[in-house]
Amino acid sequence: MSYRWVILAVGVGAQAAVAALRQGLPSLAPALRGEFGLSLTGVGVVLGSVTVGIMLTLIAWGALADRIGERPVIATGLTGTAAALVGAALAPSFGWLLAALVLAGMFGASATGASGRAVMGWFERGERGMALGVRQMGVPVGGGIAAIALPLIVAGWSLEGALLALAAGALIAALAAARWMREAPAPALPVAPLVAPPPLRDRRLWRLSAGSALLVVAQGAVLGFLVLYLHDERGWSLAAAAAALAILQVGGAVARVAVGRWSDRLDERVLPVRRIGAAGALLLAGAAALEAAPSVVLVPVLVAAGIMASAWNGLAFTAAAELSGRRRAGTAMSLQNTVLSAAGAVAPIAVAALVTVSAWPVAWAFLALSQLAGVAVLGPLVAEERSRRAEREARLARARQPRRRGSRHTVDHERMPAPATTRR
Repeated sequence: MSYRWVILAVGVGAQAAVAALRQGLPSLAPALRGEFGLSLTGVGVVLGSVTVGIMLTLIAWGALADRIGERPVIATGLTGTAAALVGAALAPSFGWLLAALVLAGMFGASATGASGRAVMGWFERGERGMALGVRQMGVPVGGGIAAIALPLIVAGWSLEGALLALAAGALIAALAAARWMREAPAPALPVAPLVAPPPLRDRRLWRLSAGSALLVVAQGAVLGFLVLYLHDERGWSLAAAAAALAILQVGGAVARVAVGRWSDRLDERVLPVRRIGAAGALLLAGAAALEAAPSVVLVPVLVAAGIMASAWNGLAFTAAAELSGRRRAGTAMSLQNTVLSAAGAVAPIAVAALVTVSAWPVAWAFLALSQLAGVAVLGPLVAEERSRRAEREARLARARQPRRRGSRHTVDHERMPAPATTRR
């Protein structure tokens, strides 16, 4: 078996460990509310705390991965996450809990840019959308497993036991990275590199990040409040509501791989993201219109909207990595994820406040408008990506021509396809 699949498996595990905390935490919302006496806004603050921690350190972890490699970054970071979650399990007060969750997020941010950088290095462009989709699949898979398991652990043991289980998952992922993560080999066919500005000064990357942030608002809100909405507004049991969240997570996982493969065949990243965002907007508008309908009608539409809101992430990260190249991929993906984390942290609080002063249909309509705004912001990047693809193909064609004596070629920071006889 090619070692790249081992790298992909470790990357998925790292993403799943962080996602189990970040996206599995909403399934603990009723237990947290009862344990600490929280209002709906207070629950939103707890749900956003991990995201705030991630946002604070993403770029630093990504830049560190570009400098020293993925293995030490992931192993050290996830070990810190495990330690912080032990502190959260022992929290004697709400303030202590918040501090521990923010710290867990700060360490957990290590897995995002580093695992994405590793996958980019080991997979060629024609497989990269699928591979990063699989890597990103770790988010809904980890969240889905946590959505089912954590309420059961709370019911059979305690809230502290659920937080300790999350700590154990993070520690296992850290040990796997320390054992199996390796640096990618050099490309077999070196070509002249595409010139890209540093990530922090790349206007294209900032546009991509802004459009993605507008899309992620719906993801954060639907994932964050689906359990509470079904329990409080629709009278579902906690187990049934958690199962609906798990179905959403699994559907999102499958969708990320499928759209990644779709993008590889199109050889485009931004266009599929825009189409997925438009579909999500239509579904959210449908949920707003169907608020008075029976659950058997409304809930499938809402779950489908959540799946669409989760399906595009892998493509957005692929686009960010390919804009900047492998040498800066960790920084680029971390910058993008910082912007996404900022939007994701604000989304639960904003939606909770909006529901408090209005109603859930207004929230669904607001999320649909946010999706449409993201689609509009990303529009100019479609033509830019096509132009860059044409330039890349021309450079690759020149590199395949017979070399003249004395000519020099530099290593491309975006891996090009290797001949079949030399491919690992």
